[in-house]
Amino acid sequence: MNTLSYKTKSANKQTVEKEWLLIDAENEILGRLASKVANILRGKNKPSYTPHVDCGDYVVIINADKIRLSGNKWEAKTYVHHTGYPGGQRSTTANELMAKKPFAMVEKAVKGMLPKNRLGAQMFRNMHVYAGIEHPHAGQSPKAINLNTTK
Repeated sequence: MNTLSYKTKSANKQTVEKEWLLIDAENEILGRLASKVANILRGKNKPSYTPHVDCGDYVVIINADKIRLSGNKWEAKTYVHHTGYPGGQRSTTANELMAKKPFAMVEKAVKGMLPKNRLGAQMFRNMHVYAGIEHPHAGQSPKAINLNTTK
């Protein structure tokens, strides 16, 4: 038996092949969209996945202002942040956040599903979210994918 044919390939920064993907978030449920995008950003959809390397693709998400939430989450779901001053805890509902920053809900959902370390921060920088259909990444010619057909 030739043991050289069974070697495990470990990707590194030089051997990773990244591509640009375009995802339309219109009528997508927020959590399901975020989990699929997080897997793409990590590179878990590729056979060359390596846990300690940023081997995911670049993702451009458009129509982030047209996502869906199930149930009464538009009123019940709260986003909490702290100003840094005593008594400075603030909270906003999903409705208020969508009116103020339509792209922030998708960003927060995906960021929460990525690793909480330097590698996760680097993976998060590979995602670009836009509220409308316009985006400045046409020069990279992103490939449009349908999340309902991918795993």
